[in-house]
Amino acid sequence: MADPWGFLRSPRRNWPLRPVPERLRDWRDVHAPHGLLPIISEQAGRCMDCGIPFCHSSCPLGNLIPEWNMLVSLEDWAAASERLHATNNFPEFTGLTCPAPCENGCVLAINADPVAIKNVEAAIAEYAWAHDWVQPVPPDRLSGRTVAVIGSGPAGLACAQQLTRAGHTVAVYERDDRPGGLLRYGIPAFKLEKHHVDRRIAQMRAEGTIFRTGVAVGADVDAGRLLARYDAMVIAVGATTPRELPVPGRELAGIHQAMEFLPLANRVQEGDYAEPPLSARGRRVVIVGGGDTGADCLGTVLRQRAASVVQLDIRPQPGEQRSPEEPWPTYPRIHRVSPAHEESRAGDDRDVRVFAASTLRFEGDGEGRVQALHLADADGETRSALPGTERVIPAEMVLLALGFSGPERDSGLMEQLGLGLTRTGAFTRDPDFACDVPGVFVAGDAGRGQSVIVWAIAEGRSAAAAVDRYLSGATALPAPVRATDRMLAL
Repeated sequence: MADPWGFLRSPRRNWPLRPVPERLRDWRDVHAPHGLLPIISEQAGRCMDCGIPFCHSSCPLGNLIPEWNMLVSLEDWAAASERLHATNNFPEFTGLTCPAPCENGCVLAINADPVAIKNVEAAIAEYAWAHDWVQPVPPDRLSGRTVAVIGSGPAGLACAQQLTRAGHTVAVYERDDRPGGLLRYGIPAFKLEKHHVDRRIAQMRAEGTIFRTGVAVGADVDAGRLLARYDAMVIAVGATTPRELPVPGRELAGIHQAMEFLPLANRVQEGDYAEPPLSARGRRVVIVGGGDTGADCLGTVLRQRAASVVQLDIRPQPGEQRSPEEPWPTYPRIHRVSPAHEESRAGDDRDVRVFAASTLRFEGDGEGRVQALHLADADGETRSALPGTERVIPAEMVLLALGFSGPERDSGLMEQLGLGLTRTGAFTRDPDFACDVPGVFVAGDAGRGQSVIVWAIAEGRSAAAAVDRYLSGATALPAPVRATDRMLAL
């Protein structure tokens, strides 16, 4: 370690956020644009370089965290970038959006504030781009083998980049008009500005990866016939089937799934619309769901100038500290306030977030539009509605952010390739990401189930190693996880 006493001398400092009134007027990154680098070397110096770095095992990618912390604290940014990119294809994605399980595994977190690992990662990535160190890495030779990757989210992109660099000819098929998947249209721009995605796509194109957008495999192209044209295929279509809320009144107009709403807001930032076809402007909005997608909806409706907004979470409010049932170094369920929640009430989100809330039914206005939501307190154990606690809140727009149950089953992929399903609704695969169909592999949420970006990238890298081994008989590509691995899963 650069400073053996750094963790005692320097308190934790996070990347500062822009003032709430300022950031609610635009869709740019919520962080202060020049507030990270001045603090980050000192923060990296808080790393103790533990003999057993639990941050490694807490990170699905196995990031070499103590190594690049030490290098940053010594101001050796070029070496830090090399070590960071050795395990992570897209550190700016994870540095901005990852829930940072590594920080919960930091040894300092046992009884103090952990190292700001996520902020260090973001700083290294941006410093590398700013100094033009992130260059295309084309293969020295081509293998003559071809791979189709279906889906251009984080798992598909990581898999494609690894296979391209291994010398295979890779074509990525994306049903949307632009590559990026969840990164492009699912995550709001105030969390991940899209120039981050654009420059990585440009890097991959320069390396030789081919992108075919506007092609829905299973609908526009028969998946079986496509497989016959390639030596291998990777299914990385994500888990995009939304969970439903089967209560009376669900059919009323004005009730939408979160992923009907969020992509339209992102398309405004891409220049496709002047105003989103589905907007919260001037409406009383209720968000059903207390996770990250619900927080994304919250930040979006605030920027669209909703008249009011309430976010319902069926789970009871967690405590401020980890419980004995979730000991270090697990990722604990504690009360977290996202930037969107900070924006909702200038730091006090109690009027916006309602915990232990069970939605009973929706009420219409007589013309088929939602006008109110009936809810009740939820039992902390069973999550069933408690009698005598029913109440009504106005709702002119309802956004369902209840998570996702697996890949889409009616896309044609299942039938045309003969894919099976697990009991949780994901595509079946073996520990090496392979399906029963020879040459077909599954990576990311399509096989794992709903998860986070860092897991998707890890699975994409590991699936690439499995495909390379299948095509070449051996592989030098790293494989951070197996398909059955759960590690300290979120």
